[in-house]
Amino acid sequence: MLEVIQAEVEIRIPAALRCIGYNMPAFRGKRIFFYFAAFKKHIGIYPPLTQGAGLIAELAPWRGPKGNLSFPRNQPLPIELIGRVAVALYREYGV
Repeated sequence: MLEVIQAEVEIRIPAALRCIGYNMPAFRGKRIFFYFAAFKKHIGIYPPLTQGAGLIAELAPWRGPKGNLSFPRNQPLPIELIGRVAVALYREYGV
C-alpha cells in the first residue's frame, strides 16, 4: 500500500523528493509536505490539509480529530483521492 501511495505522489508531483521525517517516509519540495505510514489497522497521511473546503469535505470520512487522514487497511485505498491530497499539500506546504 505504501508503494502505491509513493508511486502516486511521484506521478503527480515529479519534483517531489523522497525523504524521511519523524521516522516516516515523506516527500519534500522546499520543505516536507507529505508524510505517510502504515500502522496495524490503518494507513496514516499527515499533515492535515487546511485549505480547499471541497476536498476537506470529501475527506471527512477519513479525518481524525486533528485533521490527519486514517485509511483503514481492511478497505480499498482511495489512491486517486490520496493523489489529490498530495497535490493540495504540496501547494500548501511544499512550494
